[in-house]
Amino acid sequence: MKVAFSPDSVADLKDVFDYIARSNPFRAGTFVRELRDAAVAIADHPFAWPLIPRYEGKGFRRRVHRGYLIFFDASGQDVVILRILNGMQDYERLLFPKDERP
Repeated sequence: MKVAFSPDSVADLKDVFDYIARSNPFRAGTFVRELRDAAVAIADHPFAWPLIPRYEGKGFRRRVHRGYLIFFDASGQDVVILRILNGMQDYERLLFPKDERP
């Protein structure tokens, strides 16, 4: 499988970089590379990662990397990285419109 990054996930990586760069520009770059590498590695075993609780029917999964959640869809031929969010963020609000929430 290949990995594709959605526009939202690319914007998320930029936000992570900008946030960390305020205090440590070097670490911002290395950490964003870690996140990208973790996302790309999902393609090796995409179904090893759990479905999002309460949203199993959507087929979206998540991988945790150092306090960040990498949300992805592996239901097609490629893995699509949907969002990369800090674990403290309200991912339900960001991933699912109100009418799609249980």
